[in-house]
Parts: sequence; C-alpha cells; structure tokens
Amino acid sequence: MLWLILSLLAAFFESIKVVLSKKSMNEETNEYVVAWSMRFFTLLFLFPLLLFIEIPVIGNRFWEALFISGLINTITSVLYMKALKLSDISLSHPMTTFSPFFILLTAPFILGEFPTIYGLIGVLLIVLGAYSMNISKFKEGFFTPFKALVTEKGPRYMLAVAFLWSIAGTYDKVGLLNSSPIFWAISIHLFLTTVLFPIMLIKSKNRSTKKIESNIFDNFFIAKKQITSNIRVLALIGLSVALLHICQTIALSLTLVVYVSAIKKLSVLMSIIFGYLFFKEKNIKERLFGATIMVIGVVIIALTG
Repeated sequence: MLWLILSLLAAFFESIKVVLSKKSMNEETNEYVVAWSMRFFTLLFLFPLLLFIEIPVIGNRFWEALFISGLINTITSVLYMKALKLSDISLSHPMTTFSPFFILLTAPFILGEFPTIYGLIGVLLIVLGAYSMNISKFKEGFFTPFKALVTEKGPRYMLAVAFLWSIAGTYDKVGLLNSSPIFWAISIHLFLTTVLFPIMLIKSKNRSTKKIESNIFDNFFIAKKQITSNIRVLALIGLSVALLHICQTIALSLTLVVYVSAIKKLSVLMSIIFGYLFFKEKNIKERLFGATIMVIGVVIIALTG
C-alpha cells in the first residue's frame, strides 16, 4: 500500500502549498511574485534529480506539449494566486474539483467521447457540492448559492483555472509520454520560470508608495525586495511542490493514474481544514460538507471513467 501513503502525502503537500501561498501574499508581496517564486524554487529543488535519473529520449511531440501546456499554466499560475488572495481557501480551492466536470463536458465535442452513467452521477455530485457550499443562502433564492460563487472573484478565477487545467492536463500527458515524469516536471517549471519572470517584473509595482509610474529596473528591485523579505515561506512553497511531484511520480509508478488522482483530491478537504485552523475562515461546516460531496463526485468519475 505504499502508493496509498505516497498519494496521501501528495495531497498533504498540495494543501500545504495552498496555505503557504495564501500566507505569503500581503500588501507588500503580490501574486505575480508568489507565482514566479513557486515555479523558481520548485525548479531549484527538482533540478538536482537530473543527477539520479536517466535522461529520456525526447519524443516528437514533446516541444509542442511543453509550449501549449506552458502557456496555459502561465495563465493559471497567476489566476490561482489571485483566487487565493481574494477569497477564503475554503471557498476558492474546492473549485479545482471542477476539472473533471469540464473534461466530461468538452470530451463529446473534442474527442467524441460521452460520459457513462457513473460519470454523469459524478458531475451532478460536483455541482451539488458546489451548491451546498453556500446552502445557507438558499433562503434568499434557489440560485443564490450559485450566484454567491460566481459573483466572488476568487471562486470565479479558480473555476477558470479548473477549466484551463482540464485542457493543459491533456498536453501534460503528451509531455510525459514523450519524456519521463521527473524530466517533464523540470522542463515545465523551467519554461514557467522563464515566461513568468518578465510578467513579474512588469507587474511588481510597490503598492505601499504613492509612486504611480515605474520602469523595469525599479520593478526588478521591488520584486527582489519582496522575494528576499519572504524567502523562507516562498522556498517552502517550492519545496512542497517539489515533494508533491516526487510523491506523485513514485505513486504513479506503483498503481493506476486514476487511483492517485482520486486520493490526491483529498487535498481540497485538507486545505479547508487548514484554512479554518490558520486563517479562522467562516462557514467552515457547510463548505467542508459541500467540498466532501464534490470530492466524492471526482472519485466516482476517476474510478469509473
């Protein structure tokens, strides 16, 4: 049962990443700095693994997958951090469970594949769970629980992330098949570190001063100051992501992908509990209840798909 332990550890490190990411963002440190730092420090921790793995033969579609997945994940890296910054963890992070929902919606049009009855049940549970996260607002109107999600920027951004991840996941699989799991993880983080760097410089304005305009050199030193003043927590984010990849990769080598994916979704429940413990988030019972239903839906889709 080593795969189960490793999958649970992957879920744990995923939830730790979420908590640390939210903790790192404040008036002085913006989401662009955190997004770049997460990729950069993850790369630093993963890069030495090249000394211990066999460098794979690059397949024909590796560069195509790297480019497309890299561009999509550049967008999701920023949206993910924006979502965590603007909303409670217990409200925004569960929206990531909508990825299989979007896959099942788009599969008939893109791949000609139609969901099974179990897939439809899983989808309904995901939607029902999302509804239940704001069930206390039901008295204001039947659709009010859904409106409460889409009117808040955090959950809305995370829904966009879930949708984009459902597309990027296909190309991640292509990249894995045309290289190896660790080599792909290093490659995609190198791509993201490179692409996010100029975006971080452009967006890294000092919000604590009244200076409206700044050039790229000013922004470089502003970003540097933000990173150095928060380097411990930013490095821990990178370490948690690196450990997540290592645990997940080994688990995938021991069992089926669907099993690892299903267990890893428990990170949603863990992050909600951590959100309550570390940030004193409200309405935790109904959010935990709703997220549990969503995770059950994801597990049904994963195990019966």
